[in-house]
Amino acid sequence: MPVSKESIQIVSAVRSNLESAILGKSFEIQLLLTALLAGGHILIEDVPGTGKTQMIKALAKSMRGDYRRVQCNPDILPSDITGVSVFHPREERFFFRPGPVMTNILLADEINRATTKTQSALLEVMEERNVTVDGETYELPHPFMLCATQNPIDFEGTYMLPEAQLDRFMLKISLGYPDAATEKELLMRHQQGQPVDKLQSVTHMDQISAIQKEIRLVFMDEAVTSYLLDIVRSTREHPSVLLGASPRASLAFMQAAKAFAFLQGREYVIPDDVKTLAPHVLGHRILLRPEARLDHANSAAVLQTILQRVSVPVQMERI
Repeated sequence: MPVSKESIQIVSAVRSNLESAILGKSFEIQLLLTALLAGGHILIEDVPGTGKTQMIKALAKSMRGDYRRVQCNPDILPSDITGVSVFHPREERFFFRPGPVMTNILLADEINRATTKTQSALLEVMEERNVTVDGETYELPHPFMLCATQNPIDFEGTYMLPEAQLDRFMLKISLGYPDAATEKELLMRHQQGQPVDKLQSVTHMDQISAIQKEIRLVFMDEAVTSYLLDIVRSTREHPSVLLGASPRASLAFMQAAKAFAFLQGREYVIPDDVKTLAPHVLGHRILLRPEARLDHANSAAVLQTILQRVSVPVQMERI
């Protein structure tokens, strides 16, 4: 399938828009767009004040889509996110009052400050793209993407995300602090106001939905597919790993690789796409054994070892 020039131009415009507002984070913006175009969700973990919320806001403004933000805290209830049925006395029946989840881009800010019950309310949303309230099921707008931010787990007032929910995030990224030159430029630009507020829309959600369908046709050679699966299966067999990546992770990995290849202007996936994405697709899905954690091992180091051991295909065929 030849890559549509129009689609490439649309995605490039969105990317340029984001890079004009979020400085020095070109690779992280690529990963955000990878999750969007692959139809997945993204988890951004970092300390407060690194631009997580602004990046998601800039994405929503660039696409002229519906955008809602939920500030999570221990008092927020599942119905505060999904919606609630309200009884209307005059008509003597219940009406569904939609929650903020009925949108294209939902930002769950500091998701790990919400209780596990509220976090679990998002499971159906993330997997099925609908909500069920009082036995009635309501479909979400299409496309839908959950962008969640979280503080490092050792911060006060945070809760661990359940493994089942972590597995539903296609990618996990971290922004980190900017370098000195980028931070200086950031200060200079903010003297004239918030850059995100000045952004103009460059596309709309219907075009994004069409591009998502186009990305499914990006070609992945059998050799590259086997390479991807070898990496995933190695996470289940590594001696330091208690819980490896699931088949859902394999599917997410494949979809993300296709979207990432598309962002590079290609209609086919290469092994480097798989290798680049592996830490961001698999890192949060790996649960280490207690003894490995005591030895200060982490998922990034485990994945690095796996990537060094798994053989990279040297010959591929394209059809």
